[in-house]
Amino acid sequence: MAHLDLSGIDYVLSDGTPLLNGVAFKVPEGSKTALIGPNGTGKTTLFKIIAGDLTPDEGVVGRSGAMGVMRQFIGQVRDDSTVRDLLLGAAPPDVAAAGRALDAAELAMMEDDGEATQMAYAHAIAEWGDAGGYEWETVWDEVTMAALGVPYERAQHRAASTLSGGEQKRLVLEALFAGPDDLLLLDEPDNYLDVPGKRWLEDMLNSSRKTVFFISHDRELLNNAAGRIVTLEPGINGASAWVHGGGFASYVEARAERNARFEELRKRWDEEHAKLKELVTMYKTKAAFRSDMANRYHAAQTRLEKFLAAGPPEALPVEQNVRMRLRGGRTGKRAVVAEKLELTGLMKPFSAEIWFGDRVAVLGSNGSGKSHFLRLLALGGTDPEREHLPVSEVVMAPVPHEGTVRLGARVRPGYFAQTHSRPDLAGRTLLEILHRGDEHRSGLAREAAAGALDGYGLAGQSEQKYESLSGGQQARFQVLLLQLSGATLLLLDEPTDNLDLHSGEALERAIDAFEGTVLAVTHDRWFAKSFDRFLVFGSDGTVREASEPVWDEGRVERAR
Repeated sequence: MAHLDLSGIDYVLSDGTPLLNGVAFKVPEGSKTALIGPNGTGKTTLFKIIAGDLTPDEGVVGRSGAMGVMRQFIGQVRDDSTVRDLLLGAAPPDVAAAGRALDAAELAMMEDDGEATQMAYAHAIAEWGDAGGYEWETVWDEVTMAALGVPYERAQHRAASTLSGGEQKRLVLEALFAGPDDLLLLDEPDNYLDVPGKRWLEDMLNSSRKTVFFISHDRELLNNAAGRIVTLEPGINGASAWVHGGGFASYVEARAERNARFEELRKRWDEEHAKLKELVTMYKTKAAFRSDMANRYHAAQTRLEKFLAAGPPEALPVEQNVRMRLRGGRTGKRAVVAEKLELTGLMKPFSAEIWFGDRVAVLGSNGSGKSHFLRLLALGGTDPEREHLPVSEVVMAPVPHEGTVRLGARVRPGYFAQTHSRPDLAGRTLLEILHRGDEHRSGLAREAAAGALDGYGLAGQSEQKYESLSGGQQARFQVLLLQLSGATLLLLDEPTDNLDLHSGEALERAIDAFEGTVLAVTHDRWFAKSFDRFLVFGSDGTVREASEPVWDEGRVERAR
């Protein structure tokens, strides 16, 4: 078994901004502990410190047991990595080193089969065997069958970029839970997983004897699998940690009670402070006329100094104030009309009508065509009119399809990209993006732009470039651009994946007040409860409407 013990962790960003301030908590043996907090408070930075990728400015990280790490980028791998590379990344260090040395020796053999190269290759094979590599390949065979439905021999050289985000996540999670590490560090393991995948993750968390410390914003997952919750709370001098010893079901009430207690303690401290200052002032005035009051005056001064030296009670945590306002506008009654629509190779023909004002959750397993359907609408549908062109500069490849899907009068699609990939925004600060505007939205004066950023909790990031933001901050900024763009049809691809709990609730309120139509691809069971129509992309390629959320679709039936 393993544990974590963090003591007094401080971390300051390169620009001098304090990010973490005296963070201290324990993750007990065998516990399943979640780390939550507003976007940008340093959750991923703290994970990197624990993993050894970053060094804290102050404080100590103590732990016992071997540690396996799943980093945040898993699910977004788009380089030339292979399935084998992902699995080696989740393996113990000695296995990973031997595996990479063997891969390098094999590549060298392809270019030069001289004696020295052959000897190096033979040595690499021996090192791989000594590290237990062949036993690991047996484990990986089970892992790839579970995650991808194919044996390791067929999967190992497949490019990781050809896997969906959910398949990448499931592959690495399967390997970590099957591995020997007693302590797992998982950065947003539920992102990109479909609901069957999330339920599998919940089962693994509840049944595994490993100690698991994980970041998540999924309220249903937190409710079902977290036994303890650590909250990073922002403050003037950086974020500190508060530990709730129970699950998410009691978290909200416990936090409210704690904040109320802080408020009462601070009120009492302020009252006592005022009384002591009045006392000092009174004795000072009297001591000016009566020498016998000098001792009382000095005693009152000493009492006030000791009171101030002890300091006020712990400050009430800074609450994030995110105010999302999606406006929209009136459109034709029929917002989207699909007739015998078939996305090539993904789903069978279907017809549907979506009306102005509908809130439609698009559900189904990974790979069933949901995101392709959203992108087709974001491009304006089949042969779009000029009024149906998207209200952003997101570059999307054409979506091959048969049949037709058309948008109604005055329907302007606004698209939220799941991966937050926005080459059109890269290299520019948030203030610059809003100030300059584009052909879809007017530029804002710098004061108005700063005000808009403040409403989305991004005032402190106004001079940061888009690509340097955290995933949640990028998500909030995308929603802000939709607000400013004049979109009347919101197309949201997994919008809550990176949003913290407070921002997720703010998005729900904004959608509820939006004058227009909303389609959202989601695997967030809590978020889906706020929708009134459900379009289900089945594992057999059919598309149907359901009266309530459907979460039991299996893996898509397709040759692999």
